Amino acid sequence: MNLPKPHTSQRGFTLLLAALVSSVVLSLGAAIFAIAQKELTLSSTGRNSQFAFYAADTAAECALYWDVRYAYFGVTPPDSITASCDGQALNEIVSSGDRLSGNYTMTFSYDISVLQASGQTNHYCANVSVAKTKVPVTNAVTSVVHADGFSTGCAGVSNDPQSLQRSVELRY
Repeated sequence: MNLPKPHTSQRGFTLLLAALVSSVVLSLGAAIFAIAQKELTLSSTGRNSQFAFYAADTAAECALYWDVRYAYFGVTPPDSITASCDGQALNEIVSSGDRLSGNYTMTFSYDISVLQASGQTNHYCANVSVAKTKVPVTNAVTSVVHADGFSTGCAGVSNDPQSLQRSVELRY
């Protein structure tokens, strides 16, 4: 029996089809990987943004506590008390302006350490300013606590390009 011979024009068709299918699958895989990578970056940024916000909120509440409870940032702060938050003394409280006139600003930084369930300690930073302004007519003093929280420790804020900043401001 004589069987018909295959046409020579169809010999590379299977190889061409396999190359085409594999390139389409590879393109889809690369696109899915790129989307997943962007989603991971976005979720990481959101998480770090929350850490920065919580650092700012924690430091602002700490300053508010010391100011309202002990008048620590008042014209004449108490001598026998050292302000601390979470057992850590506030770093270098710097004052600018004239405290006696009632118009001044005090600033400090606060390094927050959080112990994770895994045993690892994460560090976050907050820079806080407490501004006092005396209203001339009533002699009342208004206060503004402004806290900038960062998603990294105080040592890494200036040189970490991934560090995020969130701010909280309290007026009373």
